[in-house]
Order: sequence, then structure tokens, then C-alpha cells
Amino acid sequence: MPVAALGGRSDVMDYLAPTGPVYQAGTLSGNPIAMAAGVATLTAADEAVYSTINARSQQLSAELGSALDGAGVDHSIQRAGNLFSVAFGTSQTGVHNYEQAQSQQAYRFGPFFHSMLESGVYLPPSVFEAWFLSSAHDDAAMERILSALPAAAKAAAAAQPAQ
Repeated sequence: MPVAALGGRSDVMDYLAPTGPVYQAGTLSGNPIAMAAGVATLTAADEAVYSTINARSQQLSAELGSALDGAGVDHSIQRAGNLFSVAFGTSQTGVHNYEQAQSQQAYRFGPFFHSMLESGVYLPPSVFEAWFLSSAHDDAAMERILSALPAAAKAAAAAQPAQ
């Protein structure tokens, strides 16, 4: 089940409603069924689950980079644990801040995204979002994703900025 949570120091969290002036909401924030599913998932997730997710994330980000390299698409891949993101036109600098993220060749993402979608792979719908895997990404799912990458990389390579 989809679920979201946030946390932080109490002096920061005290700014959030109902005690503070900042309203924060999400589709399933605090939903009891979603929270129970989240707790059950975290309870069941052992080291083997995380090891598999980490290995598959490393494999996918490496294959993504190889496909983009093969199509001649300038890019960088940013990682944080098993989360990663791709930024187009950033091989010289990577992305370390908002300005660098905003200055990437974002026009390449639409064709890349739609090519993946046509192959049955639904990616995060924005170039500014992280990719992440779960234990549901088995061998068959990984093969589907990996086999879709070359065509998507070619679509990104052929993309042109809006006039």
C-alpha cells in the first residue's frame, strides 16, 4: 500500500498543524490501514530484503547508465542508498543542488519516460523524482525494465528542446 511519513526534530515538527501554523497533508497520511500495512512491511523486511533491493538498485542504475552511454546521452546518476535519479546533460557537474537540477536537459525525460511506459514500465513521472525499487521487483520485473532501457535511451537521445 502507498504510504508516506515525515519526521524531524521536535522544534521543527512543532511548526506542523495541529500545533503549528503549517498544514501538511497527503492522500494516505495517517490512514490507519495504510499505517498498519507500513508497520507490517517494515516488521517483515529483514536484511535479506534490503540486500536484494540494494543489489537490484545498483544493477538498474548501472544498466541505465550503460544504456544512456550507448545512445550517446550525456547524463549523471545520483545515488542515496538504494534510491537514485538520472539527470540529463550533467556529466561534468552531476547534480548537487537545486540550480543544477533545474539546468539539466529535462526535455529528454518525456520521450524517455513514454518509451519506458510503452514497454510496460512506469517510472516516476518527473525527471526531478527519485527511482526506487521494492522487494516486488523480481527477476521478471527486472528483465522487463532492463530490456526497455535501450529504446528509451534512444528516445532521449533523439529529443529536441522546445522551440
